[in-house]
Amino acid sequence: MRTTVSTYTPAPLRFARLSEEEALQRSRDFLARVAERRSVRHFSEEPVPHELIENAIRAAGTAPSGANQQPWTFVVVSDPELKGRIREAAEREEDLLYTERASDEYLEAIEPIGTDAHKPHVTDAPYLIAVFEQAWSRDADGAKRKNYYVRESVGIAVGFLLLALHSSGLATLTHAPSPMGFLKEILGRPENERPFLLIPVGYPADDAEVPVLEKKSLDEIADFR
Repeated sequence: MRTTVSTYTPAPLRFARLSEEEALQRSRDFLARVAERRSVRHFSEEPVPHELIENAIRAAGTAPSGANQQPWTFVVVSDPELKGRIREAAEREEDLLYTERASDEYLEAIEPIGTDAHKPHVTDAPYLIAVFEQAWSRDADGAKRKNYYVRESVGIAVGFLLLALHSSGLATLTHAPSPMGFLKEILGRPENERPFLLIPVGYPADDAEVPVLEKKSLDEIADFR
């Protein structure tokens, strides 16, 4: 028979119940604000207050995760030389993607977005946030410990991060050059980490443009029963 020692320590829940009127107003305000978010590929080189980045990462760190293992690392890059190396590697992989690796079906699917292998946003944006997922960790004794629901957990944390940055008046792009192994090498990450996403962050350029896209309607994405 398996025996375990419980380490569960409960604490009172802190929860502020809103009136229906306030809840609806907050819900509508949040929806309106989120609906303004766009993926931006044309960034200004204007500096961004560092605290905005720190606070957004703190917000991402509050995300729920499997067994509360918090299997994420956010590497913030502002050094021009490092950004240049990352861009060079990303464009090399993207060029191979567009010319050799990608299927015609995939290229047709992304055609309305207007992307190509040229990635100026990597060096133009004042910050890059490289997100890594931790496949495993080490406990206090140094023993290797498996992490659970890693991709799901990191995906939720990235959602928090994007909303926090957007709420701070910053523009972002979710960039996933494929493959992304170069990020681990350039940034010197440990063996337990895998690249998950690269997020340029900054203010949009004055002449920034975005593709005309439509989001699916509520009826297309939800089933109420």
